[in-house]
Amino acid sequence: MSEDYVRAIYSAEEWDEKGVGVSDLANLMGVVPSTASENVRRLKEAGLVDHKPYQQVRLTPAGREQAMKMVRRHRILETFLHQVLEFSWDEVHEEAEQLEHAVSERFIDQIDKVLDYPATDPHGDPIPRKDGSVASSSPLSVLTAPTEVPLEIVRIRDAEPEVLRHFESRGITPGKQVLVLEKSDVTALVGLEVAGQRVDLPYTLGAFIRVLPL
Repeated sequence: MSEDYVRAIYSAEEWDEKGVGVSDLANLMGVVPSTASENVRRLKEAGLVDHKPYQQVRLTPAGREQAMKMVRRHRILETFLHQVLEFSWDEVHEEAEQLEHAVSERFIDQIDKVLDYPATDPHGDPIPRKDGSVASSSPLSVLTAPTEVPLEIVRIRDAEPEVLRHFESRGITPGKQVLVLEKSDVTALVGLEVAGQRVDLPYTLGAFIRVLPL
């Protein structure tokens, strides 16, 4: 259970360096806030997280070390499920969660070797290396990227399956080129050009898309 929590906190910190609130963590874990709060208390006692009342939950160095191992397992399994077993990218998260506690470290290392040591998973999330290091990822989203500049989608937040299907139906996947046409604070929409077509997304979804200028 603690491994699932530290992995979830790690993933949240990747998208928001401030950490994650207990209520948001409860949503991520599919539990009520009181359950999440109790588990955070236990993690704090174990030295895996820092947390003060009404503040964000952050991993300690020990918590981050444990989380990296679980993130590596999870993302290698997601990549294997997608590339070899041909699961769609909106299916792999749940399947990997079922498998990650059941397989050995040797099994994970062998999959990593068979896949030729992939750098990212199907969503563009960086896969930690065996030595604990991890490649940096672009901090730029379509909300913070410049307009009218060709961009490559490099990462999409591993969100709810229906969100991933929504992105895919509009051609928004890692490796695709995108152009930010406009951003409207009035409507809270960001206009994108993808494969010659205009796509308007709410800011909440735009924040899920990381890009790099071409």
